[in-house]
Amino acid sequence: MSELIPGLDDLSQKGCIEVSSGGSEFEWMKFEQRKLYTNAFIVVDGKILLGYKKRGFGVHKYNGFGGKVDAGETSIQAASRELMEEAGIESSLEHAGTFLFLIAGVEWAFHIDIYRADSYTGTPIETEEMHPHWFRINDEDHLDTPPIPFDKMWESDDLWFPLLLKKRNFIVRTDYIREGERDVLRKWCVKETSFNAS
Repeated sequence: MSELIPGLDDLSQKGCIEVSSGGSEFEWMKFEQRKLYTNAFIVVDGKILLGYKKRGFGVHKYNGFGGKVDAGETSIQAASRELMEEAGIESSLEHAGTFLFLIAGVEWAFHIDIYRADSYTGTPIETEEMHPHWFRINDEDHLDTPPIPFDKMWESDDLWFPLLLKKRNFIVRTDYIREGERDVLRKWCVKETSFNAS
């Protein structure tokens, strides 16, 4: 049986299947505070919409569209708002996973609800924060579209993206450390769940 992921103990991990883990020689980072965030991904016809972050946390990386959950908002409300603010589109989002993300030197843990949708309304637009781009999911289709740019994303994204793309629910924890100008993945655990973790 795989270890329980610290910080996600409030989610039932019974029946989870460990997909990937590493950094077992290190202890999990401690944290006393968590802040709630969202991240939404649109997957349509063999392509995924990612945004190139132009400013703020995660600048110069590709990611989904999301941000902080404001006071009085539910997670799904925040995800829908952020998708509109950052990409100019609306969608019926479904919860796909829960991600606990820590970086050494940051006082809190990022508790991120991950959402996914297979359709949207509107036209993706560039905003002050994000520049949207479509990427192909596999190498057989949409050869005129570039592949997912994992080399320009968070180091751990390629560990859980296969679950997101296959519509498998998941929980993830990653601990990053700072090395010079880079955030480096130190310890992680990815589990597929048999339930919707929202």
